[in-house]
Amino acid sequence: MQDSLQTTRLLSTAPGSVLRKMKLSHFEYDYPKSLVAKYPVEPRDSSRLMVLNRAEKTIEHRKFVDIVDYFTKGDVMVVNDTKVFPARLFGNKEKTGARIEVFLLRELNPETRLWDVIVDPARKIRIGNKLYFENGLIAEVIDNTTSRGRTIRFVFEGTNDELYASIDEIGQTPIPPYLKRDVEPEDKDRYQTIFATKRGAVAAPTAGLHFTQDILDQLTSKGVHIQPSTLHIGLGTFRPVEVEDLTKHRMDSEFFHIPPETADLINAALDSPTNTVTATGTTVVRAIESSLSAANKSKAKLGWTDKFIYPEYEFQITERLITNFHMPHSTLMMLVAAFAGYDFMMEAYKEAIKKKYRLFSFGDAMIIL
Repeated sequence: MQDSLQTTRLLSTAPGSVLRKMKLSHFEYDYPKSLVAKYPVEPRDSSRLMVLNRAEKTIEHRKFVDIVDYFTKGDVMVVNDTKVFPARLFGNKEKTGARIEVFLLRELNPETRLWDVIVDPARKIRIGNKLYFENGLIAEVIDNTTSRGRTIRFVFEGTNDELYASIDEIGQTPIPPYLKRDVEPEDKDRYQTIFATKRGAVAAPTAGLHFTQDILDQLTSKGVHIQPSTLHIGLGTFRPVEVEDLTKHRMDSEFFHIPPETADLINAALDSPTNTVTATGTTVVRAIESSLSAANKSKAKLGWTDKFIYPEYEFQITERLITNFHMPHSTLMMLVAAFAGYDFMMEAYKEAIKKKYRLFSFGDAMIIL
């Protein structure tokens, strides 16, 4: 066990196995549209689990309920406790009455009610315009940020909690557009992990969607530390990569938090000859890898990160990764390639399609050891 763990740590902290310079075109692959999971399986832990062993270059096929087998007493599993809010609003422009979609990205200032948003159609929205929503909520456009981006200020006299309640009343769950289906009332719960407590995400940390209370109870009974981190998923995670040279891509900043107890337990596992640190999802990887101290250990931290992880990133904290199968050209896929090794990841994706794994947010999972 100790030799295996040392090998894993060598793989985690050394540069990736990819010798070629990674380009956007390396992350293209074809997949049958029939494999895109439009709904999660029930129960959640009945999804399939692909097990990638980096040291032995082996691939196994299990069920997600079997994930407990890969943890021992003292291991640390870090999860993302961000909570998805109904970020997609529909309103009407003053005077013309034109219907406008407003996608809330992040709250900039709770006191002044400022939010970064994306509006559609953007050509109709200028600074100074007011938008009216069906429950009486009003917003004013105060700045242009990008071609589609705007900063708005909600005109609201109540408390922040009352504002959030008003947004919840009219907002839609922001399920991924590639699902190509209408939002359903059940999506409010479907598109939320069991860990979700901190409001602020416009997309779910999908690796966490597979967990049930039964699995958490089993892990806890084995002595596994299930520790929270927060990364509020915004546009940074999903902004398209539009440059062939990955070094020129820039991520939007996203808020993250590593609590003191999480940092302490991570460091205890890193110092242990037998325990491991497992990141539940790519957002957790970005959070914990953004929390590095000068000694390359985790430290409690609260702030913003625009960390873009792609081959050949040198991982300092992440030793194992639970993740889903991601869309071509996505920064999530690039992070997985950096961790698993590009060739091994592409082999796994080819195997997933051959074995008809369900893909993307509501799809099946993999654990990379």
